[in-house]
Amino acid sequence: MRQQLSKWLEGRVQQCVSGERNPISSCEKIERKRNSLNRRSAEMIKVNAKGTITKVEPVTGDVEKVSYQVHFRYFIKQNKRLYLEEEIENRLAEFYKGDLVHDEEFNPFHLNDSKVDHSPNLEVDVREDRKLFHYDRLKAVQYAERWWNDFNPAYKKFDVDCTNYISQCLHAGGAQMRGYPNRSSGWWMQNQNWSYSWTVANSLRWFLPNSKVGLRAQEVSSPDQLLLGDVICYDFEGDGRFNHTTIVTGRDAEGMPLVNAHTFNSRMRYWAYEDSTAYTPNIKYKFLSIVDDKGAKK
Repeated sequence: MRQQLSKWLEGRVQQCVSGERNPISSCEKIERKRNSLNRRSAEMIKVNAKGTITKVEPVTGDVEKVSYQVHFRYFIKQNKRLYLEEEIENRLAEFYKGDLVHDEEFNPFHLNDSKVDHSPNLEVDVREDRKLFHYDRLKAVQYAERWWNDFNPAYKKFDVDCTNYISQCLHAGGAQMRGYPNRSSGWWMQNQNWSYSWTVANSLRWFLPNSKVGLRAQEVSSPDQLLLGDVICYDFEGDGRFNHTTIVTGRDAEGMPLVNAHTFNSRMRYWAYEDSTAYTPNIKYKFLSIVDDKGAKK
């Protein structure tokens, strides 16, 4: 079992670097990543992959399902500049009589309660909170880097954790909670309870550009206008309900955003997510730049 999974990972690493496709381990996601890099005049010059089996579940006498996690480290070269992108894949393999017969990445977005649209009733402003807000972008990015592949025990953890993680980053940057205990009001997490805007991608997408006090954002037209600590929202299916959120933590050699995220834990990932298993040609984005009470983006 372990030997077969190791061989499968070796095939994926080889495909990343050389483009050589093994019939057993060939991955369309890797091809999309390579194509995206080619369009940016970039390439993966080295890739490391480390897998850990998390669960073995016998299904029948002949069939076993194996859950495992892979930590990929992509060393990317672009216009003589090197940077490291990291990604965690949660995968499910199926073995029949000890032979690997199926393997796929687990997509947790079907668990996301963003499919329930809380946005029309969302109350973005709380009148009693008029404290001035200054956004410390450096602290937000430092938090994003510290916790990109871990969970801060001070906060509740979710199976679909992307927006919870982004809210924590914004809070680390100085954004103050408001609206407790009304889940449809403001932006907050307290006492193991939370507002929709704190944890639901579609609600945060509506909250940030409509908020008038405290934490708020201005929508910009293109990703190159974003600064470190800004937010990108993703509607993978293009149906109007946004189901993923990332934070800008770096730039590539062409000045385009690199982002960190949870759910699909990743750091310094190219903003467009063309290599994601959740990606569809109908994807839509919202580019949200955080503003503060000094009247300028910092």
